[in-house]
Amino acid sequence: MPITTMTLRVPDELAPAIRQAARAAGLSTNAYIVRAARRAATLDAGHQLAALGLGQDLAGEGDTR
Repeated sequence: MPITTMTLRVPDELAPAIRQAARAAGLSTNAYIVRAARRAATLDAGHQLAALGLGQDLAGEGDTR
């Protein structure tokens, strides 16, 4: 799988919480952020389908662990 490197700017007060959550989940900070981004993208796609009247059962997809 090709990988793109991106720079992410995070507010100083948020960074420790992200690192702690990643450790608690047993993930690297990078893997944790990628998982969060993937979930957000899945939810956004589900909401877009629901707004079109399609895939009503997908609107909450990815919103659980």
